[in-house]
Amino acid sequence: MKQLILSCLLLTISINTMSQNTSSESIYDIKINILNGEPLDLSTYKDKYLLFVNVASECGFTGQYEDLQKLYDQYKNKLMVIGVPCNQFGSQEPGTSEEIQTFCQVNYGVTFIMTEKVDVKGENQHPLYQWLTDKSKNGKTSTTVKWNFQKYLIAPDGKYIDYYYSMTKPLSSKITKHLK
Repeated sequence: MKQLILSCLLLTISINTMSQNTSSESIYDIKINILNGEPLDLSTYKDKYLLFVNVASECGFTGQYEDLQKLYDQYKNKLMVIGVPCNQFGSQEPGTSEEIQTFCQVNYGVTFIMTEKVDVKGENQHPLYQWLTDKSKNGKTSTTVKWNFQKYLIAPDGKYIDYYYSMTKPLSSKITKHLK
């Protein structure tokens, strides 16, 4: 009888451990395109930190592009910054892909990756932001994108580290402490 109870207990522990360690998909499995429409293979950046930022050209936080570029320049051997244009907050990213690309390069010298314009919340939320904002997918926490320039940091092993509201500057120690 003791043997049967022990076997059941071990089976229960095993099942619980498996369910706790299972997160549905990897960040590297998500499909998204860059601004020119070509697919972006996120697995290219395995072994680098990924900082996803929903960006907008006509926002009070738009000046953060400058510090995002500085952050990328300073840590590009271990970090990829990925700007994700979104027009859901105050219609502050109305431009076409070409207009967004030109704006970023001319005004801020952006050389980090810029993706296609997507929805970061709501019924048409892009799968990238489904992963970033849903604990059942990212294995860490559920969040809501509150405004433009909210940031999500992913570790080199693809694990979710943390998110930062718009007020957190790209060069903040809250972010850079992970990159040292």
